[in-house]
Amino acid sequence: MSITAERTSVCAAPTVRSLPTLQPTGPAAQVTGADQYVPLRDGTTIRYANFDYAASAPALAGVRSAVADALDEYASVHRGAGHLSQRSTARYERARATVADFVGARDDDHVIFTGNTTDSINLLAHCVPGEVVVLDCEHHANLLPWKRIAESDRPAHAAPGAARVVSAPLSIEGTLDAVEKELRRRPAALLSVTGASNVTGEVLPIRRLAALAHRYGARIAVDGAQLVPHRRISLRESGIDYLAFSGHKLYAPFGSGVLVGRADWFDEAEPFRCGGGASAQVIGTPAAKSVEVIWHTGPARHEAGSPNVLGAVAIAAACTAITELGEHSVTRHEQQLTDLLLGSLQAIDGVRTYRIWQDSTERVGIVAFTVDGYSPRQVAEHLSAAHGIGVRDGKFCAHPVVDRLGCYDGAVRASLGLGTTDKDVHRLVRALEDLSARNVLTRRQQ
Repeated sequence: MSITAERTSVCAAPTVRSLPTLQPTGPAAQVTGADQYVPLRDGTTIRYANFDYAASAPALAGVRSAVADALDEYASVHRGAGHLSQRSTARYERARATVADFVGARDDDHVIFTGNTTDSINLLAHCVPGEVVVLDCEHHANLLPWKRIAESDRPAHAAPGAARVVSAPLSIEGTLDAVEKELRRRPAALLSVTGASNVTGEVLPIRRLAALAHRYGARIAVDGAQLVPHRRISLRESGIDYLAFSGHKLYAPFGSGVLVGRADWFDEAEPFRCGGGASAQVIGTPAAKSVEVIWHTGPARHEAGSPNVLGAVAIAAACTAITELGEHSVTRHEQQLTDLLLGSLQAIDGVRTYRIWQDSTERVGIVAFTVDGYSPRQVAEHLSAAHGIGVRDGKFCAHPVVDRLGCYDGAVRASLGLGTTDKDVHRLVRALEDLSARNVLTRRQQ
């Protein structure tokens, strides 16, 4: 794939200095740590402008409060008869129900708490009874687990198979055609795709992909790490069979993730991890040469060991807080700021923004860019040291797609969320205007 730059699409866009000010809406007030000040290299301090939400989002106020409340009554769960154990168990299982409702899970779906999205997809890879089709533009979390399974012995319950990687053409329509061609060529058990690119923020048409997978007898799994924090998802309405996402990207940075989906594959697979909690009964004696184990069905089958109760509480609290903010409020807030950021960057001479698909029409608050004359690391370090702005640089655990975009040394990624304001966007764009102008001046002097 050649570089797909977007600068020419809005060549008439005004500079950031002439754009109208957007008043911060309700969501921005809900994020903790928004008043943090950081040091600059000139010895002064400035309020931190966080443009690294795609990596980890700060906690919502409601999440912080819910975790603090749970700490007062924290105890072991599921097998304790004590009052606090019962209270903690109730919180943990209530969190499961809250998450199920938030993602529109079906009545017979399992909601399994994991460590993060990567953990979730590795669990699912352990359970899939057959071949998997994936795109080559995936985050490593939705690429490497399938590769590992393909190169190792499949679980006993699974048919022999391998991951089949489909190269994504330069258009959404072409990508759907390529996926359909691969599914028609040979049946697969699962199609696994990203919901929104963690590199460019572009959103795939999940409903159409789900219908396509089902037409050829496959199920669909969605890596929702970047989609769930920004768009409301319903498994029931979209046709998604499995959805994975992380708490730390959903304003609940307490070390927990979720895998939710159809029960049969989970119940038929061996436990992902073996240990207490996953086992219903263990039969044997110290002198026995073998031990017989009867495993639980349901979420407990894959939640061995003491669970991260506070992480589950945090995710549920984030789901509740985002629901209360309202889908329209969240989407409008982020869309306005994303449009402002993208249009402004595209108007700066020497700044290149990137996209995977030429015909994509929707993206969440993520923009990948480079600045002529500077490495991505130089840009990121300058923004931090001179302006108190936090961005991400590199290949974002998505090396194949970043290379395909022509960014062999990586790119800079600015990602926004509920705590971002229009003032933050103005600050970032002005900093990049100055940096680009400095490079132009240097070239002229040479």
